[in-house]
Amino acid sequence: MRRRDFLGLTVSVTAAWPLTARAQQQGKTRRIGYLDYGAGILPNGEFAPFYNVYRRKQFLDGLRDRGWVEGQNVTVERRFAAGQADRLPALAAELVALDVEVLVAAATPAAMAARKATGKIPIVMVDPGDAVELGLVASLARPGANVTGVTSLAPELATKRLGLLKEGFPNIAQVAVLWNSAIPPAEVALKELRSAAPMLGLTLHLMEVKGAPGLSDALAALKRESADAFFAFPDPLMFGNRDSIIGFANKNAIPALFGAREFVEAGGLMSYGSDYPAMFRRAGNYVGRILNGESPAELPVERPSKFDLIVNLKTAKAFGFDIAPMLLAHADEVIE
Repeated sequence: MRRRDFLGLTVSVTAAWPLTARAQQQGKTRRIGYLDYGAGILPNGEFAPFYNVYRRKQFLDGLRDRGWVEGQNVTVERRFAAGQADRLPALAAELVALDVEVLVAAATPAAMAARKATGKIPIVMVDPGDAVELGLVASLARPGANVTGVTSLAPELATKRLGLLKEGFPNIAQVAVLWNSAIPPAEVALKELRSAAPMLGLTLHLMEVKGAPGLSDALAALKRESADAFFAFPDPLMFGNRDSIIGFANKNAIPALFGAREFVEAGGLMSYGSDYPAMFRRAGNYVGRILNGESPAELPVERPSKFDLIVNLKTAKAFGFDIAPMLLAHADEVIE
């Protein structure tokens, strides 16, 4: 995987830790809570492959960068809501009751549940959406309380994705948007899309997905609307059902743009977004810094400074997608 550059990520992990941090690591085993809106555990109790490779491993690598190793000097208590937002408050309360020293919250609903559950335990958010607008932090530069983290949010990102679809397929006129109503930041992105669509000569069809059971209904509606292309927001629900979404797009020969490279690696046509695995590594790094004595109030919420356009040319050839050469020319990566 190519190196990703994140804003403000210049601290060397090879620097010597303070004596206080070393003393902490030689003492008792520390306990971390991990709250995820999505699903990471299979029915047999094993970690789901996607979660293990793209989230768990990266998070633990980030912890290790700061001297903390699961099973040696730190334990991680994990709770997953499997896409059911109403389960998050109870799961967050459960982790708080375990007296965890840091609480990690993956995705917006988890971050909001964690913030309501505690105003004292440090919280590290992963991709929380607009943390300022949601009242999770006072500002990105100076969070000011017990919450910090890493976000993929960037101005005009949704508009850029819509423009890339039009550039890759100039003749499209009807674009469907799959969005999860349980994720508040989707509303901000939808507002951007509504403003940009007329300027691109596009008509939008907004397909609200209400949990995993509603995904098949949304895809069926997308097909009935005869959309020329579609875009799916990169939230946990879409990640967890990416094979179904990709299969639908390819089988019906509908060009689709996704928000993360993991969709393209799984056979999707195109993606434009930041490096999600890197976000989880940075989150682990932040947890390690807090365990080493730093305050979340003084750790700025990090935003990505680089976004990549990735095209799966193998998928394009297999399913007859005729992508405009201009788009291919400035793609950051082409999978052949």
